[in-house]
Amino acid sequence: MYSFLLHDCRQCLSHLIDRIEHWARESARPVTGLLAGALADQTRSRHEFIAENQLLRQQLIQVRRQIRKPQLRPWDRLLLVILASRVETWASAILIVKPGTILRWHRRGFQLLWKRKSQPKGREPRIARQTIELIKRMARENRLWGAERIRGELLKLGIRHAKSTIQRYIRTVRPPSGRGPSWRSFLRNHSRHIWACDFVQTYDIFFRPIFAFLIIELDSRLLVQVGVTRHPTSEWTAQQLRNATAWSSGPRFLIRDGDGKYRHTFHEAVESAGIRPIRTPYRAPNANAYCERLIGSVRRECLDHVIILGERHMESVLGEYQRYYNDARPHQGLGQRVPRPSNPPKRGDRVVSLPVLDGLHHDYRLAA
Repeated sequence: MYSFLLHDCRQCLSHLIDRIEHWARESARPVTGLLAGALADQTRSRHEFIAENQLLRQQLIQVRRQIRKPQLRPWDRLLLVILASRVETWASAILIVKPGTILRWHRRGFQLLWKRKSQPKGREPRIARQTIELIKRMARENRLWGAERIRGELLKLGIRHAKSTIQRYIRTVRPPSGRGPSWRSFLRNHSRHIWACDFVQTYDIFFRPIFAFLIIELDSRLLVQVGVTRHPTSEWTAQQLRNATAWSSGPRFLIRDGDGKYRHTFHEAVESAGIRPIRTPYRAPNANAYCERLIGSVRRECLDHVIILGERHMESVLGEYQRYYNDARPHQGLGQRVPRPSNPPKRGDRVVSLPVLDGLHHDYRLAA
């Protein structure tokens, strides 16, 4: 029995000794590093101490700005590079970034310095100013033309320049892009033949959902069709499109999103009218930016200020807003013009104010 107790005591004592040795080693490690650093500092000059102190202080200032990862500004990076160049042991004094990052910043600064020095100073371009403006004009007016195509047009006019020279001036007015026209160019070139549609949802006085279907013509910003319902379906949406194209020829393209209300019957109505539907990508509201802007205007200028009583009330409100939107409201996209302007009277200088939506907006016209 005594032998078992003696064996347990030896194991406990051995475990305790191991713990004490481990604690002693861990405690002595920072002391050893501190003593080694103190001995190494005896050979350093006062000037080097001051420089290293400035480097450490600058890093502490940058870390103190934010709780998370510090955001270094260009001036902060330049200051760190300058201070690190004054300290021999700068690699061990850098705490918030890696030493390789400091070297990369230094190489970048070296490149910017020599790029600035290599630029010509005060030298007039060898190409005439009129030719430069002509190249820029061709690049702006013809988005599909490259440098070689513009070079050919210049040769027709008796102007001979290298392709690299033309490319240098094209970049100033047109950033490089992939092949084919962009979505913005497509909308601008075919805006006369494009309609866009979308739904806007709101709630009545009893917090029941109610929907409005809007169709806009991109070129004139004309609000073509406004329909209101509580239960939008593919059949109802198709009928709204038929109403919009009943008395006039429809567009060539119709931009829509991937809503389920545009399937089956609506798709058949679009194709029967000779319209090509264009579905916008998933989670890409900018692809239907014109209609999204219209919905924002409808909300800010109408629905956010009116308590909707029911379906008929919303039809009346949006019908009045549609007339104001088309006949009286100036549009920034049209240069502050009205989509469907009326002929002003030739004589008369008296201005009359016509209330819209019970005075929410006003239409100002010259009295006859």
